[in-house]
Amino acid sequence: MNYEKGKQSNSQKHKDFKLINYTIKQLAELSGVSKRTLRYCDEIGLLKPALLNSSGYRIYTQKEVNKLQQILFYKVLGVGLKAIQKIITSPYFDELKALKDYFIKLSKQKEQLEILINNVRKTIISIERGTTMNDREKFAGFKKINRRK
Repeated sequence: MNYEKGKQSNSQKHKDFKLINYTIKQLAELSGVSKRTLRYCDEIGLLKPALLNSSGYRIYTQKEVNKLQQILFYKVLGVGLKAIQKIITSPYFDELKALKDYFIKLSKQKEQLEILINNVRKTIISIERGTTMNDREKFAGFKKINRRK
């Protein structure tokens, strides 16, 4: 099967993919986001459920699950919900590009954290052994981070 060219029939798609729908409770448990936050995202139009079932429960499909993942990526970067809404509802929003950009940002943060962890480790060893770090060593990690920004 060639998924990229979209040559499979709808019946083939349903055989190959198990469609999973989530209630608000299930999505909250899956994602770690509170039901209250999911309701708020619905209220402001950021993450609408796919449908309301006959009992009035919000039902989320894979489309909303993917959108929630994007929302959480931006939240981790410190972007507010209103700004996230503008970003992901823009006609120019490209999910794949956004994920690649997010990957790059996380990779840079990881490098910075590794530098700081190394600096803290050296400082701890210096204190435990009663040795003195020279002043250049104390700030070497910070200088590397500042140069990369």
